[in-house]
Amino acid sequence: MRLTKFGHSCVRFDTDGGAFVIDPGVFSDPAALDGAEAVFITHQHPDHCNDPELRRLLDDQPETTIYGPGSLNEVLGRLPFTVVSEGDTIPVAGTEVKVIGRQHAVIHPDLPAVANVGYLADGIFHPGDAFTVPDEPVRVLLAPVAATWMKLSEAIDFIRTVDAPVVHPIHDAILSKDGMVLVDRMLTNLIGDPFQRLTDGETVTI
Repeated sequence: MRLTKFGHSCVRFDTDGGAFVIDPGVFSDPAALDGAEAVFITHQHPDHCNDPELRRLLDDQPETTIYGPGSLNEVLGRLPFTVVSEGDTIPVAGTEVKVIGRQHAVIHPDLPAVANVGYLADGIFHPGDAFTVPDEPVRVLLAPVAATWMKLSEAIDFIRTVDAPVVHPIHDAILSKDGMVLVDRMLTNLIGDPFQRLTDGETVTI
């Protein structure tokens, strides 16, 4: 399994059986989608779901399947996608993707809650915009570290609770260069060896 970060919350998985992508949003590199047989969307916000690029993808590769919560129809309209919910398991690219979680973390009580699902693939967990803790071991956690709906102490507590041996930060496009250095320094100090930043475009074999 090869994991590549394509900016913000977008990651691509390449296996000997194919490729799939999670959360190609407006802050991520559209090249992540090239040749993907499946795309998994955690929720409807544009930094996770770039609907113009998904339309382009289906025009070029109509065989690609998009998966996500039913609320995606608010942004995808008539663009075809397969609705998934917690407990589902989807076979793809020679592995399986398990659906975990239900709701987005609270941004503010005055704002309506939206659906959010996380995805667990071969022990690698992408929670979307939530602090969902899987009920099975996680070997690599893709941990959100900067957002309007969280503070860094919550990310640290989430990382410690999941207790994965490897942690790669995601959801970080809103950080300046100096802000990223500060966040990385604090996470390194408080999380230690599991914390490993991937730069955009970097690939690791898991």
